[in-house]
Amino acid sequence: MNRYNKDPKVGAPALQSTRLLDQLRERIRYLHYSLQTEKAYVYWARFFVRWHGRNGEMRHPRTMGQAEVEAFLTMLAAERQVSPATHRQALNAILFLYKEVLGQDLPWLQSIGRPPERKRIPVVLTVTEVQSVLALIEGAEGVLARLLYGTGMRLAEGLNLRVKDLDFDRHAIVVRSGKGDKDRVVMLPHSLVRSLRDQLAKSRALWSTDRASQRSGVFMPHALEAKYPRAGESWAWHWVFPSDKLSIDPRTGVERRHHLFDERLGNRLKAALMHSGIAKHATVHTLRHSFATHLLQAGTDIRTVQELLGHSDVSTTMIYTHVLKVAAGGTTSPLDTLLPAH
Repeated sequence: MNRYNKDPKVGAPALQSTRLLDQLRERIRYLHYSLQTEKAYVYWARFFVRWHGRNGEMRHPRTMGQAEVEAFLTMLAAERQVSPATHRQALNAILFLYKEVLGQDLPWLQSIGRPPERKRIPVVLTVTEVQSVLALIEGAEGVLARLLYGTGMRLAEGLNLRVKDLDFDRHAIVVRSGKGDKDRVVMLPHSLVRSLRDQLAKSRALWSTDRASQRSGVFMPHALEAKYPRAGESWAWHWVFPSDKLSIDPRTGVERRHHLFDERLGNRLKAALMHSGIAKHATVHTLRHSFATHLLQAGTDIRTVQELLGHSDVSTTMIYTHVLKVAAGGTTSPLDTLLPAH
């Protein structure tokens, strides 16, 4: 154990790794952060150290302070011209490194300026545009796209659905460990019942193949695999949208079946947009924006929409009221009083 390997927090286990980035990974996994967050934080920590060592003198973050952190963040904003969201992610990664790994809970860590969050009007498809796009996406990706639009789930939430999360009797879906590690319940669209049952039949066929081959079970969250070693092999915990190919778990090195890769739906949606001639910069997340906007257009109470989306604050949901104002075009332009419409 080197001189930097100290227990940063009372109650947290001592770090076993000796290398800085391995220590960072160890603490992230102990706190049950997502793999996506782990990759991002490791990337920024490595970038931070290498940038300050660009002149050939590698320095450990413990020997650096506020001036070095601010210089790095200034470089990202001025030279790299990263977005405010990326800038905040880099800052959060460095704050995590100092506080959770190095045990330096210093006042200057919280006083470093953060770029203001800019509210942008989200891209929203019309009902007709959604209908056109969904008609062009087939297979498991098509079912997933309809589910995201029909429930307002995020892509990761849809991909992480397990068989046990679908309640056909009550027409409800339990979204577990959503953004902020919160659970919520959304509707199971009646129009998707048959498609989802067909998808489950395909999923069960893959599950049966894996069981017959005695492959490792699916990934289990929050150390449940240690508590319930066989649960990952059960049908209840199997993916609703499993990948047709096996992959290596990056954290354990175990070959197992994961859910569909994120990019598959994005690529299919992009192709559908081009084929439909829709000139909007839409992404998979646009389906969620469209869900919220169309619910409000239909007269759904904004608090209900807030709960379905899983927003902690209704002010976040209020952005869709601005979308409605733009879409409605309720204010007459003074030009229209002068010139006839063409």
